[in-house]
Amino acid sequence: MQPNLQDQSCDLMLFGAQGDLSMRKLFPALYYLFKAGLLHTDSRLVGVARGDDSQEAFIESVKQTLIRFVPEEDFELSLWQGFSRHLHYLKVDFSQPADFSRIADFVDQSNRIMVNYLATSPSFYGDICKHLSEANALAPSARIILEKPIGHDLESSIEINNIVSQYFSEDRIYRIDHYLGKETVQNLLVLRFANHLIGSQWNLNFIDHVQITVAETVGIEGRWGYYDQVGQMRDMVQSHLLQLLCLVAMDPPNQLSADGIRDEKLKVLRALRPLAPEQIAKQAVRGQYSAGALNGQTCPGYDEEEGSQGKSNTETFVALRANIDNWRWAGVPFYLRTGKRMPTKMTEIVIYYKNQPHYIFDPKQKEVVNNKLIIRLQPDESIQLQVVTKEPSLENGISLQAQELNLDFSDHSKNRRIPSAYERLLLEAMRGNQSLFVRRDEIEASWAWCDTLIQAWSECHDSVRSYSAGTWGPIGSIALIERDGRSWHE
Repeated sequence: MQPNLQDQSCDLMLFGAQGDLSMRKLFPALYYLFKAGLLHTDSRLVGVARGDDSQEAFIESVKQTLIRFVPEEDFELSLWQGFSRHLHYLKVDFSQPADFSRIADFVDQSNRIMVNYLATSPSFYGDICKHLSEANALAPSARIILEKPIGHDLESSIEINNIVSQYFSEDRIYRIDHYLGKETVQNLLVLRFANHLIGSQWNLNFIDHVQITVAETVGIEGRWGYYDQVGQMRDMVQSHLLQLLCLVAMDPPNQLSADGIRDEKLKVLRALRPLAPEQIAKQAVRGQYSAGALNGQTCPGYDEEEGSQGKSNTETFVALRANIDNWRWAGVPFYLRTGKRMPTKMTEIVIYYKNQPHYIFDPKQKEVVNNKLIIRLQPDESIQLQVVTKEPSLENGISLQAQELNLDFSDHSKNRRIPSAYERLLLEAMRGNQSLFVRRDEIEASWAWCDTLIQAWSECHDSVRSYSAGTWGPIGSIALIERDGRSWHE
Protein backbone atom coordinates (compact mmCIF):
# COMPACT_ATOMS: atom_id res chain seq x y z
CA MET A 1 0.00 0.00 0.00
CA GLN A 2 1.14 3.50 -0.70
CA PRO A 3 1.94 5.70 2.34
CA ASN A 4 0.61 9.20 2.83
CA LEU A 5 3.17 11.18 0.87
CA GLN A 6 2.62 14.20 3.12
CA ASP A 7 4.20 12.25 5.98
CA GLN A 8 7.94 12.61 6.39
CA SER A 9 10.19 9.60 6.80
CA CYS A 10 11.50 8.94 10.31
CA ASP A 11 14.19 7.14 12.21
CA LEU A 12 12.03 5.84 15.07
CA MET A 13 14.46 4.92 17.87
CA LEU A 14 12.79 2.53 20.33
CA PHE A 15 14.78 2.64 23.55
CA GLY A 16 13.92 -0.43 25.61
CA ALA A 17 13.05 -2.40 22.47
CA GLN A 18 13.28 -5.75 24.25
CA GLY A 19 10.93 -4.74 27.04
CA ASP A 20 7.34 -5.77 27.60
CA LEU A 21 5.79 -2.51 26.33
CA SER A 22 7.71 -2.62 23.06
CA MET A 23 6.96 -6.26 22.37
CA ARG A 24 3.31 -6.36 23.45
CA LYS A 25 2.18 -2.94 22.20
CA LEU A 26 4.64 -0.97 20.07
CA PHE A 27 5.79 -3.47 17.46
CA PRO A 28 2.24 -4.78 16.82
CA ALA A 29 1.08 -1.15 16.48
CA LEU A 30 3.85 -0.41 13.99
CA TYR A 31 3.00 -3.56 12.02
CA TYR A 32 -0.62 -2.39 11.71
CA LEU A 33 0.53 1.05 10.56
CA PHE A 34 2.58 -0.65 7.86
CA LYS A 35 -0.38 -2.87 6.95
CA ALA A 36 -2.58 0.23 6.57
CA GLY A 37 -0.02 1.95 4.33
CA LEU A 38 0.70 4.62 6.97
CA LEU A 39 4.37 3.87 7.53
CA HIS A 40 6.55 5.90 5.19
CA THR A 41 8.52 3.79 2.72
CA ASP A 42 11.83 5.26 3.89
CA SER A 43 11.17 5.16 7.64
CA ARG A 44 13.38 2.97 9.80
CA LEU A 45 12.30 1.30 13.07
CA VAL A 46 15.36 0.94 15.26
CA GLY A 47 15.39 -1.23 18.34
CA VAL A 48 17.81 0.18 20.93
CA ALA A 49 18.67 -2.07 23.88
CA ARG A 50 21.60 -3.50 25.81
CA GLY A 51 21.12 -7.10 24.68
CA ASP A 52 23.70 -8.90 22.55
CA ASP A 53 21.20 -9.80 19.84
CA SER A 54 22.32 -9.75 16.24
CA GLN A 55 20.26 -7.94 13.65
CA GLU A 56 18.81 -11.27 12.52
CA ALA A 57 18.00 -12.42 16.05
CA PHE A 58 16.25 -9.15 16.84
CA ILE A 59 14.12 -9.32 13.70
CA GLU A 60 13.19 -12.90 14.53
CA SER A 61 12.16 -11.87 18.07
CA VAL A 62 9.86 -9.20 16.61
CA LYS A 63 8.37 -11.79 14.25
CA GLN A 64 7.62 -14.12 17.16
CA THR A 65 6.08 -11.19 19.04
CA LEU A 66 3.73 -10.45 16.14
CA ILE A 67 2.78 -14.11 15.81
CA ARG A 68 1.91 -14.08 19.52
CA PHE A 69 0.07 -10.77 19.80
CA VAL A 70 -1.41 -10.15 16.34
CA PRO A 71 -4.49 -12.23 15.42
CA GLU A 72 -3.71 -15.01 12.98
CA GLU A 73 -5.98 -13.56 10.30
CA ASP A 74 -4.05 -10.25 10.40
CA PHE A 75 -0.53 -11.68 10.22
CA GLU A 76 0.46 -12.19 6.60
CA LEU A 77 3.88 -13.50 5.62
CA SER A 78 4.15 -11.20 2.61
CA LEU A 79 3.34 -8.18 4.80
CA TRP A 80 5.82 -9.35 7.42
CA GLN A 81 8.58 -9.55 4.84
CA GLY A 82 7.93 -5.97 3.80
CA PHE A 83 7.64 -4.78 7.40
CA SER A 84 10.84 -6.55 8.48
CA ARG A 85 12.85 -4.50 5.99
CA HIS A 86 12.13 -1.44 8.16
CA LEU A 87 13.62 -3.10 11.28
CA HIS A 88 17.13 -2.46 12.62
CA TYR A 89 18.91 -3.11 15.89
CA LEU A 90 21.55 -1.20 17.86
CA LYS A 91 23.16 -2.49 21.03
CA VAL A 92 23.40 0.44 23.47
CA ASP A 93 23.92 0.40 27.23
CA PHE A 94 22.04 3.49 28.42
CA SER A 95 24.61 4.10 31.16
CA GLN A 96 27.57 4.08 28.75
CA PRO A 97 28.04 7.42 26.91
CA ALA A 98 30.39 5.85 24.36
CA ASP A 99 27.68 3.49 23.11
CA PHE A 100 25.60 6.44 21.87
CA SER A 101 28.10 7.09 19.08
CA ARG A 102 26.49 4.10 17.35
CA ILE A 103 23.23 6.03 17.25
CA ALA A 104 24.91 9.17 15.94
CA ASP A 105 26.54 7.14 13.18
CA PHE A 106 23.28 5.43 12.25
CA VAL A 107 20.68 8.21 12.09
CA ASP A 108 20.24 10.25 8.93
CA GLN A 109 18.70 13.53 10.11
CA SER A 110 19.27 15.35 6.85
CA ASN A 111 16.62 13.10 5.24
CA ARG A 112 14.65 11.72 8.19
CA ILE A 113 13.10 13.06 11.40
CA MET A 114 14.61 11.39 14.45
CA VAL A 115 11.86 10.29 16.87
CA ASN A 116 13.15 8.88 20.16
CA TYR A 117 10.64 6.68 22.03
CA LEU A 118 11.75 6.09 25.62
CA ALA A 119 9.96 2.88 26.61
CA THR A 120 12.18 2.72 29.67
CA SER A 121 12.11 3.56 33.34
CA PRO A 122 11.99 7.35 33.89
CA SER A 123 15.26 6.97 35.77
CA PHE A 124 16.96 6.62 32.34
CA TYR A 125 15.36 9.70 30.76
CA GLY A 126 18.06 12.13 31.86
CA ASP A 127 20.99 9.90 30.92
CA ILE A 128 19.56 9.05 27.49
CA CYS A 129 18.97 12.73 26.64
CA LYS A 130 22.38 13.75 27.89
CA HIS A 131 24.27 10.99 26.10
CA LEU A 132 22.41 11.61 22.82
CA SER A 133 23.38 15.26 23.00
CA GLU A 134 27.02 14.57 23.91
CA ALA A 135 27.25 12.14 20.97
CA ASN A 136 25.98 14.90 18.63
CA ALA A 137 23.04 12.66 17.76
CA LEU A 138 20.35 15.34 18.17
CA ALA A 139 19.46 17.64 15.30
CA PRO A 140 17.16 20.62 16.03
CA SER A 141 14.24 18.65 14.53
CA ALA A 142 14.64 15.58 16.78
CA ARG A 143 11.64 14.60 18.91
CA ILE A 144 11.23 12.59 22.08
CA ILE A 145 8.30 10.46 23.33
CA LEU A 146 8.07 9.88 27.08
CA GLU A 147 6.06 7.15 28.78
CA LYS A 148 4.37 7.83 32.10
CA PRO A 149 4.93 8.16 34.97
CA ILE A 150 6.58 11.55 34.74
CA GLY A 151 7.72 11.56 38.36
CA HIS A 152 6.00 10.45 41.56
CA ASP A 153 5.03 13.93 42.76
CA LEU A 154 5.22 17.55 41.62
CA GLU A 155 8.83 18.00 42.68
CA SER A 156 10.15 14.92 40.88
CA SER A 157 8.02 15.73 37.83
CA ILE A 158 9.59 19.18 37.60
CA GLU A 159 13.03 17.63 37.96
CA ILE A 160 12.47 15.15 35.10
CA ASN A 161 10.92 17.80 32.85
CA ASN A 162 13.77 20.21 33.57
CA ILE A 163 16.32 17.62 32.50
CA VAL A 164 14.51 16.69 29.28
CA SER A 165 13.86 20.34 28.41
CA GLN A 166 17.60 21.01 28.40
CA TYR A 167 17.81 18.95 25.22
CA PHE A 168 14.31 19.18 23.67
CA SER A 169 12.01 22.19 23.39
CA GLU A 170 8.41 21.72 24.52
CA ASP A 171 7.13 21.51 20.94
CA ARG A 172 9.35 18.43 20.43
CA ILE A 173 8.32 16.56 23.62
CA TYR A 174 5.48 14.02 23.37
CA ARG A 175 4.26 12.77 26.77
CA ILE A 176 2.05 9.72 26.39
CA ASP A 177 -1.18 8.88 28.13
CA HIS A 178 -2.37 5.99 25.98
CA TYR A 179 -6.03 6.61 26.90
CA LEU A 180 -5.89 9.76 24.77
CA GLY A 181 -5.24 7.63 21.69
CA LYS A 182 -8.42 5.59 22.01
CA GLU A 183 -11.06 5.90 19.29
CA THR A 184 -13.82 6.64 21.82
CA VAL A 185 -11.86 9.53 23.33
CA GLN A 186 -11.61 11.06 19.87
CA ASN A 187 -15.33 10.50 19.44
CA LEU A 188 -16.00 12.26 22.73
CA LEU A 189 -14.58 15.47 21.26
CA VAL A 190 -16.66 15.06 18.11
CA LEU A 191 -19.77 14.15 20.10
CA ARG A 192 -19.44 17.28 22.21
CA PHE A 193 -18.29 19.84 19.70
CA ALA A 194 -19.90 18.70 16.43
CA ASN A 195 -23.41 17.96 17.75
CA HIS A 196 -25.48 20.90 18.95
CA LEU A 197 -28.01 18.48 20.46
CA ILE A 198 -25.34 17.24 22.89
CA GLY A 199 -23.11 20.30 23.18
CA SER A 200 -25.89 22.72 24.08
CA GLN A 201 -26.77 20.62 27.15
CA TRP A 202 -23.23 19.99 28.35
CA ASN A 203 -23.33 22.11 31.50
CA LEU A 204 -24.69 22.46 35.03
CA ASN A 205 -28.20 23.32 33.80
CA PHE A 206 -28.74 19.85 32.32
CA ILE A 207 -26.17 17.48 33.87
CA ASP A 208 -26.70 16.17 37.39
CA HIS A 209 -23.33 14.48 37.87
CA VAL A 210 -20.54 12.59 36.09
CA GLN A 211 -19.00 9.22 36.95
CA ILE A 212 -15.61 8.02 35.67
CA THR A 213 -14.56 4.44 36.39
CA VAL A 214 -11.32 2.67 35.49
CA ALA A 215 -11.53 -0.88 36.85
CA GLU A 216 -8.91 -3.59 36.48
CA THR A 217 -9.28 -7.30 37.19
CA VAL A 218 -5.53 -7.81 37.53
CA GLY A 219 -3.54 -7.39 40.70
CA ILE A 220 0.00 -6.06 40.71
CA GLU A 221 1.40 -8.82 38.46
CA GLY A 222 4.69 -9.39 40.25
CA ARG A 223 5.48 -5.67 40.59
CA TRP A 224 4.93 -5.44 44.36
CA GLY A 225 8.24 -3.65 45.04
CA TYR A 226 7.51 -0.99 42.43
CA TYR A 227 3.79 -0.61 43.02
CA ASP A 228 4.09 -0.32 46.80
CA GLN A 229 6.02 2.93 46.30
CA VAL A 230 3.39 4.30 43.91
CA GLY A 231 -0.18 3.22 44.64
CA GLN A 232 -3.35 3.72 42.65
CA MET A 233 -3.57 7.46 43.24
CA ARG A 234 -0.24 8.15 41.54
CA ASP A 235 -0.51 5.33 39.01
CA MET A 236 -4.03 5.93 37.70
CA VAL A 237 -5.74 9.02 39.10
CA GLN A 238 -2.94 11.50 38.40
CA SER A 239 -2.77 10.51 34.76
CA HIS A 240 -5.64 8.55 33.24
CA LEU A 241 -8.62 9.64 35.32
CA LEU A 242 -7.73 13.33 35.41
CA GLN A 243 -7.13 13.33 31.65
CA LEU A 244 -10.56 11.79 31.06
CA LEU A 245 -12.09 14.32 33.44
CA CYS A 246 -10.48 17.14 31.47
CA LEU A 247 -11.86 15.89 28.16
CA VAL A 248 -15.36 15.69 29.65
CA ALA A 249 -15.20 19.07 31.37
CA MET A 250 -13.13 21.26 29.01
CA ASP A 251 -14.67 24.19 27.15
CA PRO A 252 -14.60 24.13 23.33
CA PRO A 253 -11.21 25.25 22.03
CA ASN A 254 -11.16 28.11 19.54
CA GLN A 255 -9.56 25.76 17.03
CA LEU A 256 -8.76 22.07 16.90
CA SER A 257 -5.03 22.51 17.45
CA ALA A 258 -2.69 20.85 19.93
CA ASP A 259 -2.33 23.92 22.11
CA GLY A 260 -5.99 24.86 21.71
CA ILE A 261 -7.08 21.53 23.23
CA ARG A 262 -4.38 21.49 25.89
CA ASP A 263 -5.07 25.09 26.95
CA GLU A 264 -8.67 24.13 27.72
CA LYS A 265 -7.66 20.99 29.63
CA LEU A 266 -5.26 23.05 31.72
CA LYS A 267 -8.07 25.42 32.70
CA VAL A 268 -10.04 22.45 34.07
CA LEU A 269 -7.10 21.21 36.14
CA ARG A 270 -6.58 24.67 37.60
CA ALA A 271 -10.29 24.89 38.45
CA LEU A 272 -10.30 21.60 40.40
CA ARG A 273 -11.12 22.35 44.01
CA PRO A 274 -8.42 21.02 46.38
CA LEU A 275 -9.72 18.59 48.99
CA ALA A 276 -9.11 20.00 52.47
CA PRO A 277 -8.12 17.60 55.30
CA GLU A 278 -11.50 18.02 56.98
CA GLN A 279 -13.24 16.87 53.76
CA ILE A 280 -11.18 13.74 53.24
CA ALA A 281 -13.39 11.36 55.25
CA LYS A 282 -16.47 12.13 53.14
CA GLN A 283 -14.98 12.84 49.73
CA ALA A 284 -12.07 10.41 49.33
CA VAL A 285 -11.71 6.70 50.03
CA ARG A 286 -8.59 4.53 49.83
CA GLY A 287 -8.83 0.75 49.67
CA GLN A 288 -6.61 -2.31 49.44
CA TYR A 289 -7.74 -5.70 48.18
CA SER A 290 -7.67 -8.71 50.46
CA ALA A 291 -7.96 -12.38 49.45
CA GLY A 292 -11.05 -13.22 47.45
CA ALA A 293 -12.31 -14.82 44.26
CA LEU A 294 -12.52 -13.55 40.68
CA ASN A 295 -14.05 -15.46 37.77
CA GLY A 296 -14.08 -18.62 39.87
CA GLN A 297 -10.40 -18.34 40.77
CA THR A 298 -9.05 -17.56 44.23
CA CYS A 299 -6.90 -14.43 44.48
CA PRO A 300 -4.34 -13.58 47.16
CA GLY A 301 -4.57 -10.37 49.11
CA TYR A 302 -2.24 -7.48 48.30
CA ASP A 303 0.01 -8.31 51.26
CA GLU A 304 0.19 -11.93 50.10
CA GLU A 305 1.26 -11.20 46.52
CA GLU A 306 4.62 -12.33 45.15
CA GLY A 307 7.38 -10.06 46.42
CA SER A 308 5.33 -8.75 49.33
CA GLN A 309 7.29 -7.28 52.21
CA GLY A 310 4.45 -7.57 54.69
CA LYS A 311 1.67 -5.29 55.80
CA SER A 312 1.41 -2.11 53.76
CA ASN A 313 -0.75 1.02 53.72
CA THR A 314 -0.52 1.47 49.93
CA GLU A 315 -3.87 1.86 48.20
CA THR A 316 -5.00 -0.36 45.31
CA PHE A 317 -8.37 1.46 45.10
CA VAL A 318 -9.36 5.12 45.13
CA ALA A 319 -12.80 6.75 45.02
CA LEU A 320 -13.14 10.55 44.96
CA ARG A 321 -15.77 13.26 44.76
CA ALA A 322 -14.24 16.12 42.76
CA ASN A 323 -15.62 19.58 42.06
CA ILE A 324 -14.73 22.01 39.28
CA ASP A 325 -15.13 25.62 40.31
CA ASN A 326 -16.09 27.37 37.08
CA TRP A 327 -19.22 28.69 35.35
CA ARG A 328 -19.90 25.48 33.40
CA TRP A 329 -19.64 22.97 36.25
CA ALA A 330 -20.27 24.75 39.58
CA GLY A 331 -22.19 22.38 41.83
CA VAL A 332 -21.88 19.34 39.54
CA PRO A 333 -19.95 16.54 41.30
CA PHE A 334 -17.51 14.33 39.40
CA TYR A 335 -17.19 10.90 41.00
CA LEU A 336 -13.95 9.07 40.17
CA ARG A 337 -13.03 5.52 41.10
CA THR A 338 -10.30 3.15 40.06
CA GLY A 339 -9.06 -0.10 41.50
CA LYS A 340 -7.36 -3.43 41.02
CA ARG A 341 -9.00 -6.85 41.45
CA MET A 342 -12.38 -5.45 40.44
CA PRO A 343 -15.16 -7.82 39.20
CA THR A 344 -14.63 -6.79 35.58
CA LYS A 345 -12.18 -4.85 33.44
CA MET A 346 -13.91 -1.64 32.47
CA THR A 347 -13.22 1.98 31.62
CA GLU A 348 -16.27 4.17 31.20
CA ILE A 349 -17.61 7.68 31.59
CA VAL A 350 -21.27 8.06 32.53
CA ILE A 351 -23.03 11.41 32.17
CA TYR A 352 -26.21 11.57 34.29
CA TYR A 353 -28.71 14.15 33.09
CA LYS A 354 -31.12 15.94 35.38
CA ASN A 355 -34.74 14.76 35.43
CA GLN A 356 -37.65 16.90 34.34
CA PRO A 357 -38.58 19.42 37.06
CA HIS A 358 -42.21 18.22 37.12
CA TYR A 359 -43.05 14.51 36.92
CA ILE A 360 -46.49 13.57 35.55
CA PHE A 361 -46.32 9.78 35.24
CA ASP A 362 -46.95 6.99 37.76
CA PRO A 363 -44.89 7.83 40.88
CA LYS A 364 -43.92 4.15 41.20
CA GLN A 365 -41.98 4.46 37.94
CA LYS A 366 -40.09 7.60 38.82
CA GLU A 367 -36.76 5.78 39.18
CA VAL A 368 -37.01 4.77 35.50
CA VAL A 369 -36.85 8.42 34.39
CA ASN A 370 -33.12 8.77 34.01
CA ASN A 371 -31.25 9.85 30.89
CA LYS A 372 -27.63 8.74 30.76
CA LEU A 373 -24.84 9.00 28.22
CA ILE A 374 -22.50 6.02 28.64
CA ILE A 375 -19.08 6.34 27.00
CA ARG A 376 -17.18 3.05 27.22
CA LEU A 377 -13.46 2.85 26.44
CA GLN A 378 -12.83 -0.79 27.34
CA PRO A 379 -13.23 -3.69 26.98
CA ASP A 380 -15.41 -2.59 24.04
CA GLU A 381 -15.48 0.95 22.70
CA SER A 382 -18.99 2.32 22.38
CA ILE A 383 -21.30 5.24 23.15
CA GLN A 384 -24.82 4.63 24.43
CA LEU A 385 -27.59 7.12 25.15
CA GLN A 386 -30.21 5.87 27.58
CA VAL A 387 -33.64 7.35 26.95
CA VAL A 388 -37.05 6.70 28.51
CA THR A 389 -39.79 5.33 26.23
CA LYS A 390 -43.24 3.79 26.57
CA GLU A 391 -43.36 0.04 27.00
CA PRO A 392 -45.51 -1.52 24.23
CA SER A 393 -48.63 -2.63 26.08
CA LEU A 394 -52.44 -2.44 26.02
CA GLU A 395 -53.17 -3.34 29.62
CA ASN A 396 -50.51 -1.29 31.44
CA GLY A 397 -51.35 2.16 30.13
CA ILE A 398 -48.31 4.40 29.89
CA SER A 399 -45.69 2.13 31.37
CA LEU A 400 -42.14 3.46 31.14
CA GLN A 401 -38.96 1.64 30.18
CA ALA A 402 -35.33 2.61 29.69
CA GLN A 403 -33.88 1.91 26.26
CA GLU A 404 -30.43 2.50 24.85
CA LEU A 405 -29.54 4.10 21.55
CA ASN A 406 -26.30 2.31 20.83
CA LEU A 407 -23.29 3.46 18.80
CA ASP A 408 -21.08 0.38 18.82
CA PHE A 409 -17.93 1.03 16.79
CA SER A 410 -17.33 -2.65 16.07
CA ASP A 411 -20.84 -2.96 14.61
CA HIS A 412 -20.58 0.16 12.49
CA SER A 413 -17.09 -0.70 11.28
CA LYS A 414 -18.24 -4.17 10.14
CA ASN A 415 -15.00 -5.95 9.21
CA ARG A 416 -12.77 -2.99 9.98
CA ARG A 417 -10.82 -3.30 13.19
CA ILE A 418 -10.56 -0.37 15.57
CA PRO A 419 -6.97 0.95 15.63
CA SER A 420 -5.21 0.61 18.97
CA ALA A 421 -4.30 3.67 21.00
CA TYR A 422 -0.60 3.13 20.33
CA GLU A 423 -1.13 3.02 16.58
CA ARG A 424 -2.67 6.48 16.67
CA LEU A 425 -0.11 7.88 19.11
CA LEU A 426 2.90 6.57 17.17
CA LEU A 427 1.47 7.87 13.91
CA GLU A 428 0.75 11.34 15.32
CA ALA A 429 4.21 11.58 16.90
CA MET A 430 5.84 10.71 13.58
CA ARG A 431 3.63 13.31 11.90
CA GLY A 432 4.49 15.93 14.51
CA ASN A 433 0.96 16.40 15.89
CA GLN A 434 0.93 16.94 19.67
CA SER A 435 -2.87 17.08 20.13
CA LEU A 436 -3.05 13.66 21.80
CA PHE A 437 -0.07 14.22 24.08
CA VAL A 438 0.17 15.86 27.48
CA ARG A 439 1.89 19.21 27.92
CA ARG A 440 4.23 19.94 30.80
CA ASP A 441 1.93 22.42 32.55
CA GLU A 442 -0.88 19.81 32.47
CA ILE A 443 1.37 17.25 34.16
CA GLU A 444 2.40 19.71 36.84
CA ALA A 445 -1.14 20.97 37.48
CA SER A 446 -2.43 17.41 37.94
CA TRP A 447 0.45 16.57 40.29
CA ALA A 448 -0.20 19.71 42.33
CA TRP A 449 -3.84 18.67 42.86
CA CYS A 450 -2.97 15.05 43.66
CA ASP A 451 -0.11 16.01 46.00
CA THR A 452 -2.52 18.04 48.13
CA LEU A 453 -4.73 14.99 48.61
CA ILE A 454 -1.84 12.59 49.21
CA GLN A 455 -0.41 14.97 51.81
CA ALA A 456 -3.80 15.29 53.51
CA TRP A 457 -4.05 11.49 53.75
CA SER A 458 -0.60 11.40 55.30
CA GLU A 459 -1.32 14.17 57.80
CA CYS A 460 -4.53 12.57 59.04
CA HIS A 461 -2.88 9.10 59.10
CA ASP A 462 -5.55 7.69 56.82
CA SER A 463 -5.55 3.90 56.64
CA VAL A 464 -6.62 1.87 53.63
CA ARG A 465 -9.98 0.11 53.86
CA SER A 466 -10.02 -3.57 53.01
CA TYR A 467 -12.13 -4.99 50.19
CA SER A 468 -12.28 -8.56 48.93
CA ALA A 469 -10.78 -9.27 45.53
CA GLY A 470 -13.61 -9.55 43.02
CA THR A 471 -15.73 -6.79 44.57
CA TRP A 472 -16.25 -3.11 43.75
CA GLY A 473 -14.06 -1.74 46.52
CA PRO A 474 -14.58 -0.90 50.19
CA ILE A 475 -18.02 -0.04 51.50
CA GLY A 476 -16.84 3.53 52.09
CA SER A 477 -16.83 4.10 48.32
CA ILE A 478 -20.53 3.23 48.20
CA ALA A 479 -21.24 5.60 51.10
CA LEU A 480 -19.25 8.35 49.34
CA ILE A 481 -21.76 8.57 46.50
CA GLU A 482 -24.92 7.40 48.27
CA ARG A 483 -24.75 10.13 50.90
CA ASP A 484 -25.41 12.44 47.94
CA GLY A 485 -28.47 10.39 46.99
CA ARG A 486 -26.75 8.71 44.00
CA SER A 487 -25.34 5.29 43.14
CA TRP A 488 -22.44 3.94 41.11
CA HIS A 489 -23.28 2.80 37.60
CA GLU A 490 -22.65 -0.93 37.25
